[in-house]
Amino acid sequence: MNKYENVANMFDDFDALCEFVSEGDEESVVEAISVYENLRPALEEAEQQSLLSEETDPNNAIISINAGAGGTESCDWAYMLYRMISRWVEQHNLKLTMIDVQDGDTAGIKSVTFMASGEFAYGNLKSESGIHRLVRISPFDSNAKRHTSFASIFVSPELDDNIEIEILDKDIRIDVYRSGGAGGQSVNTTDSAVRITHFPSGLVVTCQNERSQLHNKETAFKVLKSRLYEKEMEVRRAEAAEVEAGKKEIGWGSQIRSYVLHPYKMVKDHRTNFESGNADKVLDGDLDGFMKSYLQWRAVSNEE
Repeated sequence: MNKYENVANMFDDFDALCEFVSEGDEESVVEAISVYENLRPALEEAEQQSLLSEETDPNNAIISINAGAGGTESCDWAYMLYRMISRWVEQHNLKLTMIDVQDGDTAGIKSVTFMASGEFAYGNLKSESGIHRLVRISPFDSNAKRHTSFASIFVSPELDDNIEIEILDKDIRIDVYRSGGAGGQSVNTTDSAVRITHFPSGLVVTCQNERSQLHNKETAFKVLKSRLYEKEMEVRRAEAAEVEAGKKEIGWGSQIRSYVLHPYKMVKDHRTNFESGNADKVLDGDLDGFMKSYLQWRAVSNEE
């Protein structure tokens, strides 16, 4: 309330000074500019706090990226999306921790799971959940033809201890196997990698980043719980809003955002209609505009 009242008072002061300016009071011009310089950042901060007010918004984020159908093209696109998210994480001074990665057969990655740790990581990154579509001249096609590729991003919050998710032993299967990758530090010389299959939901999570099977198992359970939580919250949100305006189930062909690199360059979010003509900058981690427009769109959708 203090923050709201502070912004409201500054707005009233600015409004009154503008009236004096319109009447020719030159001294009020300087004072109005001074009030505005304080009002604008205070208003933006209050809006951001309002938009990031859900229970798990302050939490760390667990991000999974999976290549779609299309072989090398989609694997390369999945890697580009991983680089885009990791650059945003780096630019905002968050910490990135790798959990699991499956390299593509020729290039890129088939899948990757990692964590972004820091204040409001999930609240901001949840805007990226969905199908991402790329249109470009393929660097892997000798005929230089235009290709369309798809990859999915799924973002869930890391759960703290006060949110309980029950997982019954009869509902899961735990498999251990030898880790892949470059090796070293005993990572791929023992059966340390862990895969957990959750039968009721059909979710499968893997972790092979840690040296010990125990640590991989703990991390895999953490990822599974976060995904089960986010899945349940999606169901609740859909039931409460009877499916938000413009929202589609996450599946191939229902992309949330398109990245066009040929014959022109543009990135457009199909939920919010926010777009950028600088596709290279977006792929280099410039996502703040898309994230803010998503939070605003979601707030309006929930009100409706």
